[in-house]
Amino acid sequence: MTARARRLSPGLRAPLPLRVVLILGTAGFIALFIGIPLLAVFVQAFEKGPGAYLEAISDPETLKAIRLTLLTAAVSVSLNVVFGVAAAWLLAKYDFFGKGLLTTLIDLPFSVSPVISGLIFVLLFGSQGLFGAWLSAHEVKIIFAVPGIVIATTFVTFPFVAKEVLPLMQSQGNDAEEAALTLGASGWQVFFLVTLPKIRWGLLYGVILCNARAMGEFGAVSVVSGHIRGLTNTVPLHVEILYNEYNFVGAFAVASLLTLLALVTLAVRKRVEARARAA
Repeated sequence: MTARARRLSPGLRAPLPLRVVLILGTAGFIALFIGIPLLAVFVQAFEKGPGAYLEAISDPETLKAIRLTLLTAAVSVSLNVVFGVAAAWLLAKYDFFGKGLLTTLIDLPFSVSPVISGLIFVLLFGSQGLFGAWLSAHEVKIIFAVPGIVIATTFVTFPFVAKEVLPLMQSQGNDAEEAALTLGASGWQVFFLVTLPKIRWGLLYGVILCNARAMGEFGAVSVVSGHIRGLTNTVPLHVEILYNEYNFVGAFAVASLLTLLALVTLAVRKRVEARARAA
């Protein structure tokens, strides 16, 4: 009997035929719903050769969509790092009235459809929205402009950092922070020298997930962007436009960039998880 088999309780030592069926079933499911679609993206992207692929991803409108996506992700991830860590710190270190409500609000973007989220911002900041008249009077444009895209993306990605950091802060307690304060450290010194090193892997993990979702967000951004080519189209929206125009090679070529991002994100996430376990 191998060491691995000895570590398993008798109830977990399934018969060989059952294990074969489970393994083949899992492998088949992954191949059908993940492997084949991923392969199809790259097959379609290179259907007309590398030249057509490079032409599609170097198209000026594609490059503008990529730049807008990177800008949106950079701003939303930065905001979520600040807001997420602050919210996690507040929930983990203090007791106050409304703590449960704040926890629920952090989870809200997970419960609300992204399309509904985008519609909410249209109702707030659109020309006929709650603040529309004031924004128009001051020539401030949010909906169908870059600010609206950033706001919508920040909203749908808000929970990722907070939900990764909060359990770490709660499990580690306040002893180290209280000791540092007793020794005369300031609040910022406590955070950067004591708290941040303890949560760095969870924070990095949350940033990776937040960035991946920000770059791939479609629903909320589709509602608030207006689909203005070259101005408010992110990469996912640009893929939709190319596909609707029957430019399948271009659509799949640009989609392959998002697919590569997903694969890189998975690789980085596994690396971070391994480093976190080893720390």
